Amino acid sequence: MIPMSLMSRRPPASGRKRSVLRRWGRDSQGTTAIEFAVVALPFFFFSFGIMGLGLHFFTSSALENAVEQAARKIRTGQAQKEGKTLNDFKNMVCTAATGYIKCDTSLRVHIQSGANWSNIVPRPCLSNGALNSSAGSSTDLVSSASGGASQAVLVTVCYEWTLAQKLPFLMMGDLANGSALIQASSTFRTEPYQ
Repeated sequence: MIPMSLMSRRPPASGRKRSVLRRWGRDSQGTTAIEFAVVALPFFFFSFGIMGLGLHFFTSSALENAVEQAARKIRTGQAQKEGKTLNDFKNMVCTAATGYIKCDTSLRVHIQSGANWSNIVPRPCLSNGALNSSAGSSTDLVSSASGGASQAVLVTVCYEWTLAQKLPFLMMGDLANGSALIQASSTFRTEPYQ
């Protein structure tokens, strides 16, 4: 049996629960871990998002620069005089992109020409969520697509950026397989090189 003097000093059960809660509320151990857990997930999503968008911008910039450099050879007539094929032009784009672009079935080239700009109807890169095939055969000469001197020319390069599949939380892919389309174009009138 517990003497009465001890029972009077012992707080009631509800009071004990309150004192435990007060002590737990005042305890600051582990606050940093809890704060990190709250902030970590948005921080990592934000960081990976910035990296993903940066890679997309970098790839777009590399492709645009490569198309501009390769198209210059058509504009000056150098590609036509050397008898370059569409596959050669594709390789020129890949070489100018300095290894950031995969030169496989992910890259499609469309070269169109006409006497006037109104004669050119741009070919779409996509149909039904997939890349359209390149215009013409890979062994066709560039001159068959670009025409002769003083022609209006549209060069469009379509690239399937497969890295977008690996960044699903960014939802950058516009192709059926989750890849993103990166497109670069160059328009010009060929010089009177003949």
